[in-house]
Amino acid sequence: MATLSYFRAVMKQIFLLFGWMLIAVTCIGQKVFDFNTTCILGYQEISKLKIKSGIQFIDKAKQQNPQNLIPVLLESYSDFYTLFLNEDPTDYEALYPHFQQRIDQLQEGPKSSPFYLYSQAILRIQRAGVSVKFGHLWDAGWDFRKAYLLLKENKKQFPTFTPNDLMYGTLQAVLGTTPKGYKWLINILGMKGSLTEGMKLVKSFAYSNDPWAKIFFNDAAIIYPYLQFFFENKKEEALAFTQQKKIDLINNHLQAYMASNLALNIKQIELSKSIIQNRNKSDEYLKVSVWDFEMGYAKLYHLELTEAKQYFEQFTQQFKGRFYVKDVYQKISWIYYLQGNFKQAEESRKLVIKKGATDADADKKALKDAKALIWPNPLLLKARLLNDGGYHTEAYKLLAGKTEYDFEKEADKLEFAYRAARIYDDLGKTDEAIKAYLITIRIGSNRKEYFAARAAVQIAQIYEARGQKSLAIQYYQKCLEMEDHDYKDSLDQRAKSGIARCKGE
Repeated sequence: MATLSYFRAVMKQIFLLFGWMLIAVTCIGQKVFDFNTTCILGYQEISKLKIKSGIQFIDKAKQQNPQNLIPVLLESYSDFYTLFLNEDPTDYEALYPHFQQRIDQLQEGPKSSPFYLYSQAILRIQRAGVSVKFGHLWDAGWDFRKAYLLLKENKKQFPTFTPNDLMYGTLQAVLGTTPKGYKWLINILGMKGSLTEGMKLVKSFAYSNDPWAKIFFNDAAIIYPYLQFFFENKKEEALAFTQQKKIDLINNHLQAYMASNLALNIKQIELSKSIIQNRNKSDEYLKVSVWDFEMGYAKLYHLELTEAKQYFEQFTQQFKGRFYVKDVYQKISWIYYLQGNFKQAEESRKLVIKKGATDADADKKALKDAKALIWPNPLLLKARLLNDGGYHTEAYKLLAGKTEYDFEKEADKLEFAYRAARIYDDLGKTDEAIKAYLITIRIGSNRKEYFAARAAVQIAQIYEARGQKSLAIQYYQKCLEMEDHDYKDSLDQRAKSGIARCKGE
């Protein structure tokens, strides 16, 4: 009996030990979402475009806990910025498959975590953005749809998890202003949006003191100003946000690019130059060609032609992607044209046809102009460039004393009316601007050039700023009614955004 009791005691201990081993193995193998200090440091480095440094923190986080899935999410940020900014086909072949591999990994995580659905949505948004850059619009559409549904469900399950608000609000704002050219895709995919509701969510996150809002502020600092600028038409406020939040424009390359790009679009060229020139030029940062692209435009807008050409040529030599390549070759051809080097101007115009793609409206316009074999009026071209750069007084002096009747071609008469209107507008002479915009609409509403449609948007924005919303809607609608003109999709997006703002939708 003693032997039997001893045997039972030993077996009990063995089974207890085995049980504890099973529990230990189960615990060791359980995936988690732990956004710990090491992961936060990795995210911050990657969102500054210090990719190598960020990867070092990610590797450290993996060593600390191999079951932590947050490093998987952060690795995707790294690939996304590399692919989206550089568009290198070689990188695409190597890195694009990682998105699905990582989505599969994330699906092994605990469903009880708000990061379970959220992280999958982020990867799908990132993959969609990359797909757009490489011309796979249908794939991008399905990924956006899946991300939209994942975020919508995550908001239901975890309503207090504030990162949902930033990304779901962004999708809401974008979907609420989808241009007519892509409306069919949105309808098929079954998505709906609201600019007003989306912006409320994004703004709330950008100004929140919530711990998650502080961690993911680098995302908000990029997304919110762009939405303000391009969807709410709050151009000054978008740039002011970067100053109000004391965003680091020296050591954070992603935010420096955002701010320099906004400054360029808001016609504050000297500010844009300053941001580009004063950024930290350490080799620690991801090497991108956008700096040459931005500086090329900054120089071109002040008619610093030789310097502009150098920056644009550096861009074409280093950039491996498709977006804005035709546009840049067009600008190089303009520089040669204005310098009187017609042979090189023609050679550069041929490259507009051969190089790049037509995914961006600017590239479509460049290709159309190149095929037309017509050079712009040099006086109007100089006025355009100076005005686009914010040098309104210099542009005004070029056109002073002239009328549409000083130009023989109908296209030049139309462009003169539009250029005069834009200069008046930018000088704050809005009544004179409206008169010139109306002439532009009269001359160009049935032509292929974008001037009439843009004139309608500009008039609408003047009335919107005055609080005359019904008149604003009338002219935004007039823009939407004009068909088959350059920049149709982007101008329609501006018009739809304007209508949504005026109606509070």
